[in-house]
Amino acid sequence: MQFNDLLLSEPSTEAAIDQNPLIVAPETLLVDVIALMNQSTSHSQSSVDSSSVYFSKNQRHSSCVLVVQAKELVGILTERDIVRLTASCVNFQEVTIAEVMTKPVITLSQAEFSDIFGALFLFRRYRIRHLPILGANGEIIGVVSPESIRSILTPAHLLKVIRVADVMNTQVIRIPKTASVLSLAQVMAEYRVSCVVISEEELQLDLGCFIHKPIGIVTERDIIQFQAMQLNLAQVRAETVMSTPLFLLNPEDSLWTAHLEMQRRRVRRLVVSWDGGRGLGLITQSNLLRMLDPIQMHGIVETLQRTVEKLKDTVQ
Repeated sequence: MQFNDLLLSEPSTEAAIDQNPLIVAPETLLVDVIALMNQSTSHSQSSVDSSSVYFSKNQRHSSCVLVVQAKELVGILTERDIVRLTASCVNFQEVTIAEVMTKPVITLSQAEFSDIFGALFLFRRYRIRHLPILGANGEIIGVVSPESIRSILTPAHLLKVIRVADVMNTQVIRIPKTASVLSLAQVMAEYRVSCVVISEEELQLDLGCFIHKPIGIVTERDIIQFQAMQLNLAQVRAETVMSTPLFLLNPEDSLWTAHLEMQRRRVRRLVVSWDGGRGLGLITQSNLLRMLDPIQMHGIVETLQRTVEKLKDTVQ
């Protein structure tokens, strides 16, 4: 092993910008916004009911919409906003995006976007996941998100030395498979989470008790798709539309494993499980980006340096 192999190359900030964001006018109805956000996703039925729903996912979609009036950015709407509006039973066919968009918008000028740490700082400070990048005259250059940043990173050495257990979120919400999709949206909106894990009771013979075993997941992106399909979310049950079977990570897996699985499965989050399903965690793209925190990175680099020194001593 060479120390140079452990060095990070500086990622290109320009490559981290999605230069084709979805842009709409303020008077656009939410139902039309949903159709645009969901246009790359298809389903095999034009009419669906609560007992039989089929849909497919595509890696290309818009997770946010920029609202522009007279060439000026005036608002933004994200997947999380759609979940919140769904939970509030807003009529998407009667409300315009201007009535519910977030304003003013947190932005970053292209001139100030000199490294990805600036974007990561704003993500954490304002608890956002979409950062529009503006040009010198206020024109929209594109949008930076955890997904776009992760797509340009190649720090395999850091991903391989950090365990999933070190960064995973253990505050995971479990919902019974019989719950309605509307109730899922309401829970996601109330607790400001991007997904809920669907579970079912299973008898553990060795323990003589029931556990809530994770069997599926429903995400913000799913809620967008259900809205596009115009389902009656109060009647559709979670077990009908959840993503299943559920791929489960182990807490001892490396972040590199999580990264590869996210790429292979084209997802933004993975469930972590241990003790037969009694323990539950969640690893997201944002978790993967935590390693880029300057303080944490400094500590990891020091650890790697000590490891390399030990290897040198061993060789000598």
